[in-house]
Amino acid sequence: MRQVDHWIAGRSVPSSSGRRGPVYDPATGEVQAEVGLASAAEVDMAVQAALEAFSPWRATSLSARAEVLFAFRQLLRDHVDELADLITAEHGKVHSDAVGEVSRGLENVEFACGLPQLLKGEFSQQASTGVDVHSARQPLGVVAGITPFNFPAMVPLWMLANAIACGNTFVLKPSEKDPSPSLLLADLLQRAGLPDGVMNVLQGDQEAVVALLDHPEVAAVSFVGSTPVARSIYQHGTERGKRVQALGGAKNHMIVLPDADLDLAADAVVGAAYGSAGERCMAVSVLVAVGPVADPLVEAVAARVAKLRLGPGTDPDTDVGPLVTGQHRDKVASYVEGASAEGASVVVDGRTTTPVGQGLEQGFFLGPTIVDRVRPGMAVYDDEIFGPVLSVVRVDTYDEAVALVNDNPYGNGTAIFTRDGGAARAFEVDVQCGMVGVNVAIPVPVSYYSFGGWKDSLFGDAHMYGPAGIDFYTRAKVVTSRWPDPATSSVDLGFPRTR
Repeated sequence: MRQVDHWIAGRSVPSSSGRRGPVYDPATGEVQAEVGLASAAEVDMAVQAALEAFSPWRATSLSARAEVLFAFRQLLRDHVDELADLITAEHGKVHSDAVGEVSRGLENVEFACGLPQLLKGEFSQQASTGVDVHSARQPLGVVAGITPFNFPAMVPLWMLANAIACGNTFVLKPSEKDPSPSLLLADLLQRAGLPDGVMNVLQGDQEAVVALLDHPEVAAVSFVGSTPVARSIYQHGTERGKRVQALGGAKNHMIVLPDADLDLAADAVVGAAYGSAGERCMAVSVLVAVGPVADPLVEAVAARVAKLRLGPGTDPDTDVGPLVTGQHRDKVASYVEGASAEGASVVVDGRTTTPVGQGLEQGFFLGPTIVDRVRPGMAVYDDEIFGPVLSVVRVDTYDEAVALVNDNPYGNGTAIFTRDGGAARAFEVDVQCGMVGVNVAIPVPVSYYSFGGWKDSLFGDAHMYGPAGIDFYTRAKVVTSRWPDPATSSVDLGFPRTR
């Protein structure tokens, strides 16, 4: 059985905790590897390695840091397919989707390559007579990232690229469900010239998370995952004086107005709802059909769903792969089962869809599903399902559609499809959500903006990556200086004035 280990101080370190977890092949249901689950002692080992590496890395010039990141960028480009294959093998998403994940993560490395510009401070000469003022951004120290199973490469790259660029050292705790991509990232960083200890990977579960949050040398924690866990991590970390950014769950609504391009909207919602088997925090899980567009829109979506091929992510003809675990698949399926009892209509039932391929009988498959005439208060609407289940809510007006989004406790992403520029502009202003798309179903910001939701989709004030990432991984310092002639010095007890 293949063993997945830690990466500490520049080398692979087998777990000594005695605890291991299974890593499944989601397409077959078979255990393909075992991952070591870190103890508190192993967490301390990784943090101490990062702490030892911090001072020399912080003292490394900006140009030398940028050189490492440029080399890492090229190595990522050279190994896109290898990294995507690992993602497909352990998460289950199709290869093209995995390549897209790596590509969006790579954008964040490219942004961080501009660190000499990003870390520039400000300077004011003669702020007062003979007094100059300048500002600087300085690293925090050892920082940690706790990342989810659904993007085992992209989300770590959201965090580590900026953290390392800013002069911090990094401890990554990836999901134990698909841990191998994190080790390849660490290996590529070492090949790029990153000093040992600057990047460390701790495999583990809740025990490792708690130990990181409790460790006095961890200055900041970044997290992406479900809302209950995000809330807990934010509270736990901030109580211990840490800087915390914790991105939670979502229930993303896509509104389609009667004047929208029907084919464009149907194509977009199918891609956004069922790509990566719906296991995306930016997936469209609620389609809001306004007025007379509802019937033709549902028909158009159902016609497209009928053509999707369910199968293993390794098959280039597969459109939708398996879910990450059998337990998660069963939980998602339970929402489909309960929808009819709550009064909704199951238009397409993915539980009856058979994957195409050999040896897939025990795989974690659930086909794309459409549940129509859903209303708030139903579990299929209220809960974050995180699977290939699309709920359709019918409303009469634009105002009702916006009220649905604004009344929802989540505020991660949303989209509107329309040809009406006035309605689109009003939507940008009216909607209470962190990321908004206009005829764009998955409005994930490019790397030089920042990613983050509102309401129960974000705990803390800091959004992730981009300019907000630079702010999160540094603290500001302002220096006021004077170089007077000692002969003119005198005692002055008055409060300093800028004159």
